[in-house]
Amino acid sequence: MSFQVVIGFGPAGAATARLLAEQGHTVKVITRSGRSPEPGIEHVALDATDAERLTAVVQGAAALHGCAAPPYHRWTSEWPPLAASLCAAAEATGAVLVMLGNLYGYGPVDGPLTEELPLAATGPKGQVRAAVWEQARSLHAQGRIRAVEVRASDFFGPGVTDGGHLAGRVLPPLLRGKQVTTLGDPDAPHSWTYLPDVARTLAEAAGDERAWGRAWHVPTQGALSVREMVDRLAAEAGTGPVAVRRLPSGVVGVAALFSPLIRELKEVRYQFDRPFVVDSSAYETAFAARPTPVDEQVEATVDWWRERLTTDA
Repeated sequence: MSFQVVIGFGPAGAATARLLAEQGHTVKVITRSGRSPEPGIEHVALDATDAERLTAVVQGAAALHGCAAPPYHRWTSEWPPLAASLCAAAEATGAVLVMLGNLYGYGPVDGPLTEELPLAATGPKGQVRAAVWEQARSLHAQGRIRAVEVRASDFFGPGVTDGGHLAGRVLPPLLRGKQVTTLGDPDAPHSWTYLPDVARTLAEAAGDERAWGRAWHVPTQGALSVREMVDRLAAEAGTGPVAVRRLPSGVVGVAALFSPLIRELKEVRYQFDRPFVVDSSAYETAFAARPTPVDEQVEATVDWWRERLTTDA
């Protein structure tokens, strides 16, 4: 067992920190505001862009898990200093840098997404995510750090709330048997990465040097459309069929005037207007990992949301 540091405590950071603690590691979580301690996890209030202070906290760590993300509309200005600080701390301490990435860097492609595709995004958010990884990969190639990037598709599962496309906008109305709305084509095949599988992959990649020096896709089940996923969730919830309606472009345009998140999603609308399919066979072949079966994902997600809504009522 070892000392591991997790930057960020959003859905992925929280799931990763708790999994590492369950595995017996000593875990320290860094966020701007800090939190009360929980079993096996120490929370520290720290601005992770402060490389000097971050390096001091990371001393002795086997791995540094980069799970934080700036607010969506500030990616281009805030990702570079955050990434530079993570790389500096990894170089100064020798901790393996495990970066949680996404699929924006590829840009629109035809066919399944594989790790061999070039990072050819034309939009600013995709370009900054590509640049963040290229910086770490270059330092790894120079022997200055040890780094790996773990890329996930849209998060799904317990703990995923406002930021998920199958979360806060879908589960509460679905559990009441009400219609749900979605951005993009509700019948386009789409890959959903189950949050516990993200945490398991980050933890595994941190401890296996065969993973270092490249990017990997989190083991992800075959693509299912929003409508297919809603049908499965409704069946598990016992609500009966639930209608799925695509938000009209005019409504989305008006919402974008008031919501920075909706406004920024314009760059990646292609992910929902056409098939968006992830190939995770490389990781599954190399490490014998498999994604959680969809039925188990759906059951756990419905149970988590039902408990959450009951508690909040």
